Amino acid sequence: MSAPSTNIEKQSKRHRPALWGMIAAAIFAAILFFAYLANLAFEGNEPGQEDAAPAAATTTDG
Repeated sequence: MSAPSTNIEKQSKRHRPALWGMIAAAIFAAILFFAYLANLAFEGNEPGQEDAAPAAATTTDG
């Protein structure tokens, strides 16, 4: 069974703001994702650089 009155042009005009909103949200999410990746690459460890060790691993009693 199909819709009784299908007006494609009218429906496309009504859905246009929602589609633009979803596109804008996807672009914003992609920008945030690539900014996060760039931050990880910039702040990453250099070869030979030591990480801060947990406190339990640094103390040796014995």
